[in-house]
Amino acid sequence: MKGDPFISLLMLVMTGVVVFARDLRVALIGLSLFGMLLSLQYVLLHAPDVAMTEAALGAGLSTLVFLVAIRRTEKPDHD
Repeated sequence: MKGDPFISLLMLVMTGVVVFARDLRVALIGLSLFGMLLSLQYVLLHAPDVAMTEAALGAGLSTLVFLVAIRRTEKPDHD
């Protein structure tokens, strides 16, 4: 069984966004979208349990943890 090639292409695009983004928030959004697309691929491959785990942990919790880490390590703006 194969997944959807269009979703695979979108995942490849999101990989490029994550790797080449200059802003950490943009990279984080790309990573989150990659996780959601991966979850969709798992659903199409008839693995709903893996899809739910990826959506909850890979796209959800990881995004939240990285967002908190980015916010705590930023330099405050002193204008």
